[in-house]
Amino acid sequence: MARKEYVVEEIQKLMENKEYIRNIAIVAHVDHGKTTMTDSLVARAGLLSKELAGQQRMMDFDVQEQARGITIKSADISLGFTFEGHDYLINLIDTPGHVDFGGHVTRALRAVDGIVLVVDAVEGVMPQTETVLRQAMKEKAKPTVFVNKVDRLIKELKLNPEQMQQRLVKLIMGVNKLIRQYAPKDKKDEWLIDVNKGNIAFGSAYLKWALSVESMKRSNISFKDIINLCASGQDNVLVDKSPIDEVLLQMVIKHLPSPDVAQKYRIPVLWHGDLESEEGKAMLNCDSNGPTVGVIFGVVSDKHAGEVAVVRLFSGKLRKGDELWLASKFAKEKVQQVGIYMGKDRVPCDEVTAGNIAGVVGLRDIYIGETISSKEIEPFEQIKHYSEPVVTKSIEAKDSKDLAKLIAALRDISKEDPTIKIEINQETGEHLISGMGELHLEIVQYKIEKEKGIPIVTSPPIVVYRETILGKSDVIEGKSPNKHTKLYFSVERVPEPVMKAFDEGKMPEGKPRGKTAINQMIEAGLPREDAKRVVYVHNKNILIDDSHGVQYLNEIMELVIQGFTEAMDRGPLAGEKVVGVLVRLTDGIIHEDPVHRGPAQILPATRRPIYAGMLKTGVILQEPKMKILIQVPHEYSGAVITLIQGKRGQLLDMQQEEELSTITVKMPVAEMFGFSNELRGATQGRAVWYQEYAGYEPLPKSMLDKVVRQIRERKGEKPEPPSVSYYLS
Repeated sequence: MARKEYVVEEIQKLMENKEYIRNIAIVAHVDHGKTTMTDSLVARAGLLSKELAGQQRMMDFDVQEQARGITIKSADISLGFTFEGHDYLINLIDTPGHVDFGGHVTRALRAVDGIVLVVDAVEGVMPQTETVLRQAMKEKAKPTVFVNKVDRLIKELKLNPEQMQQRLVKLIMGVNKLIRQYAPKDKKDEWLIDVNKGNIAFGSAYLKWALSVESMKRSNISFKDIINLCASGQDNVLVDKSPIDEVLLQMVIKHLPSPDVAQKYRIPVLWHGDLESEEGKAMLNCDSNGPTVGVIFGVVSDKHAGEVAVVRLFSGKLRKGDELWLASKFAKEKVQQVGIYMGKDRVPCDEVTAGNIAGVVGLRDIYIGETISSKEIEPFEQIKHYSEPVVTKSIEAKDSKDLAKLIAALRDISKEDPTIKIEINQETGEHLISGMGELHLEIVQYKIEKEKGIPIVTSPPIVVYRETILGKSDVIEGKSPNKHTKLYFSVERVPEPVMKAFDEGKMPEGKPRGKTAINQMIEAGLPREDAKRVVYVHNKNILIDDSHGVQYLNEIMELVIQGFTEAMDRGPLAGEKVVGVLVRLTDGIIHEDPVHRGPAQILPATRRPIYAGMLKTGVILQEPKMKILIQVPHEYSGAVITLIQGKRGQLLDMQQEEELSTITVKMPVAEMFGFSNELRGATQGRAVWYQEYAGYEPLPKSMLDKVVRQIRERKGEKPEPPSVSYYLS
């Protein structure tokens, strides 16, 4: 323990000099070698023996991560290094590569200024490689690349120097194509990957050697030497001449920005407040003496300390006893303890300064994306997750006395991972938990049963559908049950450009906050007059007040918003969530006596006309789809295509390279339960496959009635959906 405290004291000193700090994330497709590579940097910092590096996978400290051999959640560590006579601090986040845990990558990218993108030399650019790189570009995190498993090109594929160079050039072109496509306009050329720049390295994380243009010049090694040494099993010579930790460190320090450089171009993208204000200037300059401003990008449940906020600090200092403003609560909370993360351990320290990452204890009811500051300021742009939950399980406690414990456990889990959506039914004791895939829900189940010690019963997984409308309704009257209040609504589809902006995370949710939100909506494609009248945005649905001079409307508006959100949370067709509906409140006659316009009157008067309008225009279901990439020997490709076609799959692309076929398809999530076993059977276990979220698409008309009936029966409702007249009576 003494060594760890010593390390923390050293790191605190290193925090002061912004020029020598790097905040980086290691990102990649699943199994491309992120955690193995990270081990060598941890060993270089003296926290792991060099012999164990590459095998221990120190950042996969969770029991399930060790058992399954994959990273499930992001892990933070602060490492001190000496390089070319200077002491550097690298705040490193090792992120998951599996598509089900992509939310952890999105959140980590808010906290860092640069990334090391790890790409498998044999597999090349894969679906999740593209996803994580796109997310990094969106958060303005600068890329560098490490091409891993180069030894496999030599030992398994037996490539000669020319073939190897061709393979690597093709890989670099693939990465650069994505950078050109997704990088911010002002950074496209600067951020391109180029061997001569030195922002790409090649090597083997497991065998612990790497090469970049600079290390090849320094150690006088050519491609031919690499092939000869590797093929003859002399990897130790490469490790001596060009160790991976040396090459990676040089690449990260020379090609990724320090926080004082990065914040100048990142803050205007992530924060829409006044850049000329005291806070704005302090963040642009990463000023430790300015006001305290940071973003919570992680929440960790600690059985001793309670909720721990993992914070990227953009300006000011964090110390025990500080009072911090929480933007969503409009209230201050007191900091009880400040620490830094060393893998699984959070080690207390006196203070953390701007440009660094800290663990903060004492802030209650926190959530990921929360803005913290020394005084009230404009909050940061919300962290938008690329994927949406597509699979649901019903879950309940085996013993009713554990119900309260289960609810508390589910709340903790949903705070740690906002991509898990939880609905709690207080009446039945049943809870619905939705996630990115079957593995995602398996991990949650494991946490509840093994870590929290609560025996549970779960249902088989079911698909999360969404409801949307086809057209535009006329104005429909909604009456309160006592007939004293009348509200008039029409519904229509949200314009396509605005839906696209929602999907890309460019549309604000909730109540519009000032001119910034209105301008965002106009930029997204909403007409200016509509944008000015938006009252509330909920789950990609918009409520607009188009009325004029309606008396008492402002007194019931909060109830109208509540009725609107309730209608959008449970659609009229199958009780599934609604998306893409624009609701206009056009007029109203409201009773003057507040007694006659409480929730029992206003909520039905809002919900029922919205439902009637939706049914009049025509409600359809949308189903989630997955894009699947399957690699299989040629002789099995016919069997794979037959299997895909039998599951409503759509063939997108088919490439042949040497003895392998690469088949890309789009398939409904509903057809994917048990898919891995069927694919294994059809290919005698020879297929390798990866999936990524591909959005929602309309369910075929021929299936609509059947699926709606199944959903309604599962929810204990009549199989037939209600008619328009039911809501107008």
